[in-house]
Amino acid sequence: MPFRRVQIVNGCFYHIFNRSISGYQIFNDYSEYNRFLSIMKYYRFSGLKKRYSFCNSDELDISAGKTKVDILSYCIMPTHYHMTLFQNEDNGIEKYICSVQKSYSLYFNQRHKRKGPLWESRFKAVAVKSNEQLVHLTRYQHLNPVTAFLVSKPEDWKYSSYKEYIELEHGFCDFVKYINMTPDVYKVFVEDQIDYQRDLNKIKNLVLD
Repeated sequence: MPFRRVQIVNGCFYHIFNRSISGYQIFNDYSEYNRFLSIMKYYRFSGLKKRYSFCNSDELDISAGKTKVDILSYCIMPTHYHMTLFQNEDNGIEKYICSVQKSYSLYFNQRHKRKGPLWESRFKAVAVKSNEQLVHLTRYQHLNPVTAFLVSKPEDWKYSSYKEYIELEHGFCDFVKYINMTPDVYKVFVEDQIDYQRDLNKIKNLVLD
């Protein structure tokens, strides 16, 4: 069954996600994960006047402060990504995700000397309809690496926004504008559900197989 498209409007949150074509592993090492993160940071801005090489994300210099989207949370996995985005301007999410995916595809194909599409589809979007749904979505994303047994604790995964939430590192997410939880409370909220989410994943895999 094809994924149902939703209308994306300003002032709303969306779960945005996509995976690689045929389950191909498109994030293989620190350089590739870090490149995607640098691209994510750069393209959220509108009215960019200066090209950026992406070589060092710490050198990012943005001349315009307005953003197409607010990034509430994210998790990058070996074959796919998840983001929670808030749209600030017309077609902001569309423009943002298309730029991110195109830029990473060009980088990846050049690095691996390959040709052809990298992503399974344009991207998928699900509207977030309540504050409760929003905070549960961030937890789901932050637990993805634990559910997949890539790490035992969500803070051990370097390529999600979880460590920003619990104040272990500085990042670029806008969660403090929207999530009214202290870091300690959020940490308990997430980590209390590790076993439950893993069990759900086992059931899902049995059903799908």
